[in-house]
Amino acid sequence: MTEARGAVPLQFEGLDDVLAALRARGHRVSIACRLVLDALFAADGPLSAQAIAGGTEAGATRLEATSVYRNLERLEELGVIRHVHLGHGPGLYMLIGTGEKEFLLCERCERVTTVDPRELDPIRGAIAERFGHQARFTHFPIVGLCATCAEAAAESTSAAIP
Repeated sequence: MTEARGAVPLQFEGLDDVLAALRARGHRVSIACRLVLDALFAADGPLSAQAIAGGTEAGATRLEATSVYRNLERLEELGVIRHVHLGHGPGLYMLIGTGEKEFLLCERCERVTTVDPRELDPIRGAIAERFGHQARFTHFPIVGLCATCAEAAAESTSAAIP
């Protein structure tokens, strides 16, 4: 699935807001769509389509993968969710809700840090000034070392020098 370019993020606070917005835009809310949304609202972070299809909780209804992907694509086109690629795993889906998020990924321990986009504006500004490129980090994270892994790497480098 490709990113829904130009989809204006839908501002919402909860599931009822999303359901009302879908219906107001003329979309039918199927059982599968409701289950996908339920899984996303119940999650602590981004979810894979496979996790949604398999049910994330004991006793959760299993869904056909094609139905999950179809609903995820529609929800992304409507600005309800975004997908992100964090590391080498599958695309992950998350609610946009009250705003976009950007990510930092540690290439050593795979820790993901969610960042408010405003915190990366100085980096974005430096890239724009130097290269004329308007950078976004909502689809792919900034990859590097977290503070803990960077410190461990520095310690192991200094210990190796006689």
